[in-house]
Amino acid sequence: MTRVLEADLTWTGKRFEPKVRIGIDADGRIESVGPHLTSNEGPIQRLAGQALLPGFVNVHSHAFQRGLRGRGETFPAGAAGSFWTWREAMYGLVETMTRDRILELSYQAFREMRAAGITTVGEFHYLHHAGRGDFSFDDEILAAAQSAGIRLVLLETYYRTGGIGQPLSPAQKRFNGGDPANYWLQMLALRERLSRHQSLGAVVHSVRAADLGELGEIYREARRQGLVFHIHVEEQQKEIEDCLAAYGKTPMAALLDACGSAEGITAVHCTHTSPEDLARFLDGGGTACICPTTEGNLGDGLPDLARFVAAHGEPAARLALGTDSNARISFLEEMRWLEYGQRVSTETRGALRDTNGAVAPVLLKAATIGGARSLGIEAGEIRPGAWADFAVIDLGCPELDGWETETLLDSLIFGAGNGAILGSWVGGVP
Repeated sequence: MTRVLEADLTWTGKRFEPKVRIGIDADGRIESVGPHLTSNEGPIQRLAGQALLPGFVNVHSHAFQRGLRGRGETFPAGAAGSFWTWREAMYGLVETMTRDRILELSYQAFREMRAAGITTVGEFHYLHHAGRGDFSFDDEILAAAQSAGIRLVLLETYYRTGGIGQPLSPAQKRFNGGDPANYWLQMLALRERLSRHQSLGAVVHSVRAADLGELGEIYREARRQGLVFHIHVEEQQKEIEDCLAAYGKTPMAALLDACGSAEGITAVHCTHTSPEDLARFLDGGGTACICPTTEGNLGDGLPDLARFVAAHGEPAARLALGTDSNARISFLEEMRWLEYGQRVSTETRGALRDTNGAVAPVLLKAATIGGARSLGIEAGEIRPGAWADFAVIDLGCPELDGWETETLLDSLIFGAGNGAILGSWVGGVP
């Protein structure tokens, strides 16, 4: 029998609407959406005082870095901090990691995500072991996600060099899983261990972590297997300088040349990507995942998205969002700062507006539809055939006082925090 939900308001793709009934089948997918459902309709579960959004899709997380929260935020006089000094602190955490600790931290991060309305996480997982050269930490990520009840795309990461042409540092040796053949053997083994609501994606950590031949080889095999492909791109100026020195081209250009296509690729950060390279990548079918909170915390800089929008129009579903280091887990904040960062850099408002002049729907698309596209999952929308994954909004939250149906999404994204989120549903389960 079809289970039926009816919240006070439901986001239907363009607006919040009342009296929308959502039929959920036995598999946890949305069977129907509308005022009247099938003849097999069961009792209606009414969600009074609540509104439903598609569950947020967190494309980029390093769950173990939850262990750094509150650390590394003191900067002695004369010692300016940077991404590279933060990375050394992160490597210190890496060297203390055990199976129990990575399980604990990952579970903690994933539970915080569920409470923040995040129903899917792309876990960009490169901390594979404690120095033994195996993949013993991989199973802990799967177990943590299953226990937290979050949909997981395990983005299994290939990591072979410590910089372009450089050996791995002692901490980085915990990231190494061998050559491409060994990597694909582990991917095959992982397929046999996935639980319900778990899938895989392929990753090369960055142009620093593999040569271009390996990068292209792993991308092509990922496409042959129907897997998405993710990679860090141009988060720091030094990465660009090193790549220019080694290859005579930027990391984004090197990526596109090595792969021969942008289809199925998510480039994470693109903080210093030129507008021309970004247009070539997005127009070629790629997705840019921006992580505003982490990029702000690390002092990375701001990606130039406003110029792309000005030249090409609304970015549609070509943008996605991630919590990255998990220093703060709030997708409302990530959405808000996706726009605010562009306002700060351009000194204008409405930098990422759609053709109707609205910003909030664009930000929501990045948090849902764009994320689902990036991770290759049937989610991010409340429509028949998609998974019944929802973020539940508390319409009585004081931060939303004064909302009207037409202003609710803007009130939520620009004025509220996680306190406005009552919880989430994954596959029809709250």
